[in-house]
Amino acid sequence: MKSSMDNTALCFLTAVELAQKISTGEISAVETMEAHLAQIEKVNPQVNAIVTLLPEMAMEDARKADEKLAKGGEVGPLHGLPVAHKDLVQTKGVRTTFGSLVFKDFIPEEDALLVERLREAGAIMIGKTNTPEFGAGSQTFNQVFGETRNPYDLSKTCGGSSGGAAVSVACRMLPFADGSDLGGSLRNPTNFCNVVGFRPSVGRVPSWPSESGWNSFAVDGPIARTVEDTALMLSVLAGPDLRSPISLPESGSIFRQSLERNLKGVRIAWSADLGGLPVDSRVTETLEAQRAVFEDLGCIVEECFPDFSDADEIFKNFRAWFYEMNLASLLPEHRDKMKETVVWNIEAGLKLSGPELGMAEVKRTALFHRVREFMRNYDFIALPVSQVPPFPIEQEFVSEINGVQMETYLDWMRSCYFISVTGQPAISVPCGFTTDGLPVGLQLVGKPQDDLGVLQLAHAFEKATRFYQKIPDLAL
Repeated sequence: MKSSMDNTALCFLTAVELAQKISTGEISAVETMEAHLAQIEKVNPQVNAIVTLLPEMAMEDARKADEKLAKGGEVGPLHGLPVAHKDLVQTKGVRTTFGSLVFKDFIPEEDALLVERLREAGAIMIGKTNTPEFGAGSQTFNQVFGETRNPYDLSKTCGGSSGGAAVSVACRMLPFADGSDLGGSLRNPTNFCNVVGFRPSVGRVPSWPSESGWNSFAVDGPIARTVEDTALMLSVLAGPDLRSPISLPESGSIFRQSLERNLKGVRIAWSADLGGLPVDSRVTETLEAQRAVFEDLGCIVEECFPDFSDADEIFKNFRAWFYEMNLASLLPEHRDKMKETVVWNIEAGLKLSGPELGMAEVKRTALFHRVREFMRNYDFIALPVSQVPPFPIEQEFVSEINGVQMETYLDWMRSCYFISVTGQPAISVPCGFTTDGLPVGLQLVGKPQDDLGVLQLAHAFEKATRFYQKIPDLAL
């Protein structure tokens, strides 16, 4: 069946709309794939978000998807939708570089679990998205593929580490994409690109393969244009798997229910700076302009915040341990191929002692319980995603905010990684633009394992503000 819709318009439908139209035969998977490939050809040379493209394979899979539907075969909730995987994610038979010269020719022999789940749900792999080397730092550039630019201002960074994914979705080259988040890598780039990035609760999206199956810092999650699209993708990614020892038991299908919710009486702790973090005034002004939206929705909004004492030390110690565990074996032979900040993180891990890690665990547990007690009185926390707006692409990381010097390449991301320490679900939802047109996201944090609640609150805010409707000019 041939669609009456202009193919170029297909790229501007939401994932939910596309999935519905494909499932009913109003449009085909082939038409959908052709439209997105054309958008990639038009836009990607300007932003460098998709770094490996598989057009022939994608078109063949789209034809098979249409044939399956025509024969009356059972199809998944993402049937016929294009997706590209972050270049940290293993894809069988498709180059996966981790953004590093060390792995520039690496071709995995198996798919990651999230790739399996997206494929089983009917999504069609179209390629891989750019990431900083080994996902380190919230600025997407590497020596293999170069830098990814912010579509709202090509002179600015898109953030990271899921920068290529966020830009691809913002530019309508993909309806959604996967990302990962250790210290903010789902939230920060989506905040810089006016799309939605969701860090699920620890264990919500199981990860495999992994050499540290019990690790509770790094999580995989969805990036999409709307909260509803985000929930749709999460419904496929979430759910238990015996290969992940910390996976939560609930089925991902819980995220296919309506996101509508009466928010009257919901209590929100609003914090501009978590008690003293330096935050650029452009960010603060943009967020404060939307605070009343929650009050209009019936929420009770109060200025307060949990005690995040020790969060900085906890995160940096566990991050260093994570990098040492996964990458230290590469140092003797490949040090000269790895960027300085990655080497620094590995070496910081090599210096850690057992008692230091043990104390970090003790302090993390105490912090978790302080925040848990705080949230007996509040349903959500609202705070900045990033402490700064998008910065010049030539700048590897932020070194100063409001006259306060950042000691490491990580320090400017505290508003994100403090939340990572507690393991709570957190979303970045579009919240407006600075006076010079740069996107700013709002971070909403829920109680432990209240992923659905976070999505519901973000959905209500999104419906009331509709900032997601502003599309980069270069994508039009």
